[in-house]
Amino acid sequence: MNALRNLLDKQKPLFEKGGKFEKFHYAFEAGETFMFTPNHTTGIKGTQIKDAVDLKRLMMTVVIALIPPLLFGIYNVGDMHYLATGEAATFWDKILIGMRVVLPVVLVSYTAGGIVEAIFSIVRRHPINEGFLVTGMLIPLIMPPTIPLWEVALATVFAVIIAKEVFGGTGMNVLNVAMTARAFLYFAYPTDMSGDVWYFLGGQQYADGFTGATALGIAAETSVAEGSQQVVGALSAVNHGMFDFWNIFVGLIPGSIGETSTLMCLVGAIILVATGVGSGRIIFSVFAGAFALGLIMNLAGANEFMNMPAYYHLAMGGLAFGAVYMATDPVSAAHTDTGKWIYGFLIGVITVIIRVLNPAYPEGIMLAVLFMNVFAPLIDYFVIQANKKRRLQRATV
Repeated sequence: MNALRNLLDKQKPLFEKGGKFEKFHYAFEAGETFMFTPNHTTGIKGTQIKDAVDLKRLMMTVVIALIPPLLFGIYNVGDMHYLATGEAATFWDKILIGMRVVLPVVLVSYTAGGIVEAIFSIVRRHPINEGFLVTGMLIPLIMPPTIPLWEVALATVFAVIIAKEVFGGTGMNVLNVAMTARAFLYFAYPTDMSGDVWYFLGGQQYADGFTGATALGIAAETSVAEGSQQVVGALSAVNHGMFDFWNIFVGLIPGSIGETSTLMCLVGAIILVATGVGSGRIIFSVFAGAFALGLIMNLAGANEFMNMPAYYHLAMGGLAFGAVYMATDPVSAAHTDTGKWIYGFLIGVITVIIRVLNPAYPEGIMLAVLFMNVFAPLIDYFVIQANKKRRLQRATV
């Protein structure tokens, strides 16, 4: 590390003002600060009370919280591959297959987004912010394992430019960047984002009795089939009971790379809430909204999907991942305490509405988060106005 530090120190004058590569100063600075702690401090004299958390530490905390679903996703991709092909495999065989599939997606996401960030940094002459550390990890985790790498790159570039840079960069985006990437691919290349989502080497086929459909896909098909059995029964009949509630909760089922395991998402939630990085109000209210509407749907019971137990909605699909990592985005979410409760609750409600009432689109968390991103400032506005009115009524002259 000392040799690398010395090398950077020797090259640094070339990127300073007046140096040969002055225009690339911020790109150099981004690489330096990523590897080493910045060697400068504030020059203000006098007593200062400062929080030790800066943007880099904040983003790294989120990345650490993403490690549980990432590692589980790597294992699950390998596990599903061998279940689908009917082959016996050891734990490490599954890990190797999972790494072979997942790591290229992560690498492409970071590379494509990093290039866009560097270009905008050079053109605008501002430092490269650490916000993409999180976005570059979120995007792969919400992709199916079979996604073509060029589509990952295209979606990443689109999302960084359209959902972030056109608004001014980190801290200015209205929409969640990772969800924007998924929405772009869903509407541009729907066949690659839905259906059977598992990876096979060498053109192998499914083993007898195995389907790569997701739990939500099976539930949606059951709800519209004439004379079908109940959704829970239909799930239990698929893949020799793979879709029982415990497997759905743990995540040993087909789905996007990092969003299948509610258990791992809850581990990430504990990290985010304990460190003060993620909002517990938003996370809890998303689950509360989904569960409340699930109970109301049970009372209505117009189709089989409505009759599914409400708690299934909390573990199925990407609800947990969206609640923990997407809805809590500190930029695009509501900022007032009351607004966070309203914002999260409505995300849960809208998710279940889309799932149950729109059989053509069984997952709803993506659209729910993006929809509420747009309305988050409006929610905060009305909350603040209500606070002002209450204070004015209590005020005495």
